[in-house]
Amino acid sequence: MDSKQLFHNIPIASIKGELPETISHMTMDSREIEQGSLFVCIEGYTVDGHDFADQAVQQGAAVILAQKPLDIEGAAIVTVADTARVLGILAARFYGHPSQKLNMIGVTGTNGKTSVAGMLHAMLMELGNTSALTGTIGFNLNGELHPSANTTSDALTTQQMISRALEAGSSHMTMEVSSHGLVLGRLAGVEFDTAIFTNLTHDHLDFHGTMEEYGHAKGLLFSQLGQDLTQNKRAVLNADDGWSEKYAAMTPFPVYTYGVENEAMFRASNIELKSQGTSFTLICPHGEFPVTMKLLGHFNVYNALAAIAALSAENYPLERVIAALEAISPVEGRMQKAEIDAPVSVFIDYAHTPDAIEKAIAAVEDFKTGRLIFLVGTGGNRDKTKRPIMAEKASVADYVVLTTDDPRYEPYDSILNDLAAGMKHDRYACIGDREQAVRHAVQQAEAGDIIILAGKGHEDYQIIENTKYPHSDKEIAENEAQRKFGS
Repeated sequence: MDSKQLFHNIPIASIKGELPETISHMTMDSREIEQGSLFVCIEGYTVDGHDFADQAVQQGAAVILAQKPLDIEGAAIVTVADTARVLGILAARFYGHPSQKLNMIGVTGTNGKTSVAGMLHAMLMELGNTSALTGTIGFNLNGELHPSANTTSDALTTQQMISRALEAGSSHMTMEVSSHGLVLGRLAGVEFDTAIFTNLTHDHLDFHGTMEEYGHAKGLLFSQLGQDLTQNKRAVLNADDGWSEKYAAMTPFPVYTYGVENEAMFRASNIELKSQGTSFTLICPHGEFPVTMKLLGHFNVYNALAAIAALSAENYPLERVIAALEAISPVEGRMQKAEIDAPVSVFIDYAHTPDAIEKAIAAVEDFKTGRLIFLVGTGGNRDKTKRPIMAEKASVADYVVLTTDDPRYEPYDSILNDLAAGMKHDRYACIGDREQAVRHAVQQAEAGDIIILAGKGHEDYQIIENTKYPHSDKEIAENEAQRKFGS
């Protein structure tokens, strides 16, 4: 790309050296440098890209984008106030603003982002579209899954993924949008057509400080839809969450509401929760429709309503949208029933907030015949204030196993003591090693019991210190169930 076009109207503090005529490659990773690359120095939490600028030049970088003074020869040094903010603009330009050429759907909220995004992706495929998906589970393009480091990737990776989706012929791309990603500018340069809000509950206060700041961070998705009313954009909001009124005021575009308790454009009634799925009556401007889906739990009714509202707003025939919903399977690691040959039921879930734990337990209450054994874990070196509240919610279960999620550098006892402070009964065990905790949960079960393993969901690793170790709740539970109940 022409370098003058790339840097046009960028607030540059200084340029040292001469810009090349063109730039053919951009990267934030010095290991990916090609001859003539633009290397962007990002100051991260643990690694500072400025420390690798000299190495980048030695490997062939022609331009260094920095926010600190650099005494380096052999490349043009472009200095700006905030490289992370500028990166989004440059990445969008470099890849030709690909989000403008796709139907972009952004899903934000504390709980339900992965489920709603995954449901939309699957339903769009059922409706005959080529669809891409990015979020907690990774980047899914035409059924091929690529891992991602964060729920919302950095601005450069985001633009690269959107560009790949466009090149692959996708008509839609659905993205999970985290509050971190919005505040840190990772979505800069992404033009969303549909913005969806699921709910707002206690989480990430170690980063945002207060629920008010956390709520305002989520609202950036709706305020950043813009003011150009010649564009066909829309907001889809949960009418049962008070924050929706604030988000509706942040955008001039049409608002579509969904809910169960309050009046909404898309509302569910006559909800029936069963062990093999959920049914309800959809009440909407188009009439009343029976819906039967394979997804479990009251919370998935909300997720389904969000997906239905979003696709209906795109003018897909409602009958086809409902048929697509009824055809899809549960999202991996979201109240996913493990297929085990044992007289117990094991569900794998990603629940890692108090609200999500409450909803996971409620999802099985209607068909519980024996005891409910609930395993709850939380990550180390993260929001400690939610730990006792998580355990308090888990106390509804007949037996609770308190454990860790990704302990990182925090001792087991520190995490377990915070959790145990919230327990409302003494029918629980504290086991820091998550593999042993999962095995213990299965060992406690008898015929007819239900086990919910919460916190890891689809993840196949556990972070101890700064290393990822292989770990699968599902595989461990299946193996232990075979040992206990197998013939």
